[in-house]
Amino acid sequence: MNSVQERGRQLATTCKIEKNRLGWKVPSQSGDGSYIVNLDHGQPFCTCPYFEQYHEKCKHIYAVQHVVQEQAKATSTPVAKAMRTTYGQDWAVYNAAQTNERDWFNKLLRDLCMGVPQPPQTFGRPRLAMSDVVFAVVAKVYSTMSGRRFTCDLRNAEEREFIDKAPHYNSAFRYLESPDLTPILKQLIEETANPLKAIETDFAVDSSGFATHVYDRWYDEKYGRIRSENKWVKVHLMSGVKTHVVTSVEVSPTETADAPQFPGLVESTAHNFSVREVSADKAYGSKRNLRAVEAVGGTAYIPFKSYSKGSQGHRDHDSLWDRMWHYYTFNRAAFMEHYHKRSNIETSFSMIKGKFGTFVRSKSPDAQVNEVLCKVLCHNICVLIQSIYELELEPVFWQEQTIHHN
Repeated sequence: MNSVQERGRQLATTCKIEKNRLGWKVPSQSGDGSYIVNLDHGQPFCTCPYFEQYHEKCKHIYAVQHVVQEQAKATSTPVAKAMRTTYGQDWAVYNAAQTNERDWFNKLLRDLCMGVPQPPQTFGRPRLAMSDVVFAVVAKVYSTMSGRRFTCDLRNAEEREFIDKAPHYNSAFRYLESPDLTPILKQLIEETANPLKAIETDFAVDSSGFATHVYDRWYDEKYGRIRSENKWVKVHLMSGVKTHVVTSVEVSPTETADAPQFPGLVESTAHNFSVREVSADKAYGSKRNLRAVEAVGGTAYIPFKSYSKGSQGHRDHDSLWDRMWHYYTFNRAAFMEHYHKRSNIETSFSMIKGKFGTFVRSKSPDAQVNEVLCKVLCHNICVLIQSIYELELEPVFWQEQTIHHN
């Protein structure tokens, strides 16, 4: 037993190590917070600075492994066959996060916007700082107020030095309509998910719509009257099944199919996360999507449609498709245990719509896309705030990069 293992064993015997829905919570011996150890990865993972720097087993991992071994001995039950555990809501933590959310939101959004560089300008009037513009449009969506009524909050943000200058509401509207804002918001969403990469290994994918105030009208020749239908924006999300943080997002027109968006969501998530499982409904069933998850080292749990068959004996034989089809057909109960994690993406959509609305105010297509992305970004920041109190997390943005303009 080396010195690190010995310190881990001592830590396990002297400190209270508890399991929650995110992993194992191990207190810091220095008394400064705690760390999360996750044994669900291919290799154990810890959020402590030692592991992040050296990627070697730390004393916290050894401590958790010691606790798991002792629990297995006490119950005489193999760890792999342990009964499923449910976790109640920690209301003290939840209440603290909710009552302090607004202050934390402004602080985290300010830190996030510090990574947004100002595009070069060679002539004309000095432009507003892009970081101030992003702060303004995202904070406005968080408030759920109109741009004019939110002006007072922007002035308060300027007084508290969250921004250098409060943009006029017309300027904020104008920037919201810019397609150049879309890639910036997408990268900010991915950046807010990064602090939770040690927690999330399993993901779920789905799409949903946000209604607009724009209507399509047409003349119905058969019934001799004018009909109308409001348009809506379709949003494709991939989120973690534990914290419900959104790891990648695409926004598309109403008529866009779901399955073609899947590989891009998986690839974007795999840039920052270790992907073990991805769950999605039957609309995403295709060989291309199964291979997309396998390419990043994970397994896709997508149910097969009633008419789907194995490809054995055909020229388009695909071993991965055959393997998953047989697993789904002949081991349905085990397959569904993985697939049912997909319900967590419904929770993610419910959290976004319940807090920031089911519709968008903007009229132009680009502004509608950016407004929906702002809602998703607000959701991720709120998830981080909950993690600050639940995990004693200290989010740090832009450790590896800053936004690059095209």
